[in-house]
Amino acid sequence: MWRWATSSSGRRAGALAAAVLLAAAAAGPAAGKTLMTADEALALAYPGCAVERRTAYLTEAQRAEAARLAGSAVRSAVVHPYRVRCAGRAAGTAYFDVHRVRTLEETLMVALDADGAVLRLEVLSFREPEEYLPRHPWYEQFEGKDLSPRLELQRDIRGVTGATLTARATTAAVRRVLALDRVLTAAASPPAAEAPMAAGAPAP
Repeated sequence: MWRWATSSSGRRAGALAAAVLLAAAAAGPAAGKTLMTADEALALAYPGCAVERRTAYLTEAQRAEAARLAGSAVRSAVVHPYRVRCAGRAAGTAYFDVHRVRTLEETLMVALDADGAVLRLEVLSFREPEEYLPRHPWYEQFEGKDLSPRLELQRDIRGVTGATLTARATTAAVRRVLALDRVLTAAASPPAAEAPMAAGAPAP
């Protein structure tokens, strides 16, 4: 059975930002750079909203289902959704996905809206050479997309010349986040109640 743990968004988002910065510093200037902190990315996607970092522990069945939906492996059974509320209402969930592009890693925030569709993408750190990093308008084509078979390169997502591996890694990360969010949402939803039996009706 999966479990939730919650924590203060300020401390945890700050810890993630610090981890990203330390990793980039350890890698050295030739390995790329940090583009923004987690707090900055969350503020761009959900301005003025309250963010709460949670921890979910997937079962093996849930992890396998997420991998099936995503079409790629889910490396960890521990997931950190950032649940967002604006003016007291649920506004969406953000996830931070760390993945390899070519030989080095990038950290990507995939922000979802309240309906589970992509709201915004932001690159927090990119350790490959900068010429492999697409311009921001390329990432905007993911906005409004949900988990469908058409969410693939050369279908609903156009490629980018000179950065094919980045485009492929980004698309896979978005699919992975959408798959994880679908699995977590399904697990959190209460089972449908059976309709009450009419008086005098025979038992099945």
